[in-house]
Amino acid sequence: MEKLRIDKWLWAARFYKTRSLAATEIGKGRVLVNDQPVKPAREVNIGDLIAVRRDQTTTTVQVLALSAVRGPAPVARTLYEETEASRLAREAAQEQRRLAGEPALSIMQGRPTKRDRRQLEQVKKGGEW
Repeated sequence: MEKLRIDKWLWAARFYKTRSLAATEIGKGRVLVNDQPVKPAREVNIGDLIAVRRDQTTTTVQVLALSAVRGPAPVARTLYEETEASRLAREAAQEQRRLAGEPALSIMQGRPTKRDRRQLEQVKKGGEW
């Protein structure tokens, strides 16, 4: 097997759960092959660099092998190798998310918690906290 459709390869390499989801993401421009936007029917070759953008991170991989069959995850990981720059960027983003504060703690207004509701009821009844 010398060439394979990009949507089929992304599905087999377990980047996306279905081929149609892979094709949709490719159509939205979230997948680049050799820094070029592609269509789902574009053929991928061994040695191509594929950039897949998910959430706020972009994963760049080099194609090592082609497979039209979706197999187990350990086998799928042998189809590609993540570039060093991509791996470092992914780890830095992961560390940034880990160190970020809990967004819910910054919300000062909004729906009262159960404790707040009980305190409000005590005040309305004229009692103390």
